[in-house]
Amino acid sequence: MSGKEKTTPQQDAYQELQGKHEIKRPIMKNCLKAFLVGGIFCIVGQAISYFYIYFFNFTEQTAGGPTTATMVFLALLMTGFGFYDRIGQFGGAGSAVPVTGFGNAVISAAIEHRTEGFVLGVGSNMFKLAGSVILFGVFSAFVVALIKTIYLMIGG
Repeated sequence: MSGKEKTTPQQDAYQELQGKHEIKRPIMKNCLKAFLVGGIFCIVGQAISYFYIYFFNFTEQTAGGPTTATMVFLALLMTGFGFYDRIGQFGGAGSAVPVTGFGNAVISAAIEHRTEGFVLGVGSNMFKLAGSVILFGVFSAFVVALIKTIYLMIGG
């Protein structure tokens, strides 16, 4: 049996017509936009980290937590004002990769279900999308800590 099945002339004509009207996606342009948007988020995060190190005497290791919290807070504000959606439409995956994408996922679900009340709407729907991220993050941390503990107990 050959790799290509025989098609009728009507199917061939349809395939040709479809090829003429298919929208060509600018893959390189989209990749560049995603790279730029993700890079800008990372530059802002690095600037916030330096801010905490310079003004609050954090070390590079201890500035990570407040920096992450600040970036999630900024994503909350940008999502609430509708600005993050425009960034996402322009930058695509570049807006979803940094921690701000996580913040946007949590906040947009909360905003969407706010009419159902705080407990049943916001509280129950807020972590539907982000809950799996939190679950696998906590589980991965547990596994790594378990492996490290076993390694240290063996005498490593």
